[in-house]
Amino acid sequence: MRQTTLNFLLRDNEILLAMKKRSFGEGKWNGTGGKVQGDESVEQAVIRETSEEIGVVIAEADLEKVAILTFHWPSKPEWNQQCHVFVTRVWGNEPAESEEMRPQWFAYTDIPYDSMWPDDILWLPLVLEGKHISADFTFSEGGEGFDSYEIREVV
Repeated sequence: MRQTTLNFLLRDNEILLAMKKRSFGEGKWNGTGGKVQGDESVEQAVIRETSEEIGVVIAEADLEKVAILTFHWPSKPEWNQQCHVFVTRVWGNEPAESEEMRPQWFAYTDIPYDSMWPDDILWLPLVLEGKHISADFTFSEGGEGFDSYEIREVV
């Protein structure tokens, strides 16, 4: 199963989301991240992806791993992935738009869930409450809903 990463910058009850401008997830708000390449760790991958996508520099010590999400697409098994989710509260450089993503800050109360992946509304509020989770999602045909999902808090 493909290993992927996702990172959210957090400050004062705000979350940084970025509008995906091309490729997988185009037109959706999301955190930064992507595929783990070669022999890099998930931490190295999320640091690299965040720098490439929004120009932010993160030290590995400033990453907090908050979730492992497993996604299954029965109609597109090449999309199956295990996603390692991090939050970061300390970073260098201001977020900047790139060819791939346009970052924007949102208050926790104004997160645009209707323009995000459909699973985000189920698990992201838990992470923002400070919980650590593990979850499995099986997407239905078309990828805009689920046949099943399970979310567990990790203590």
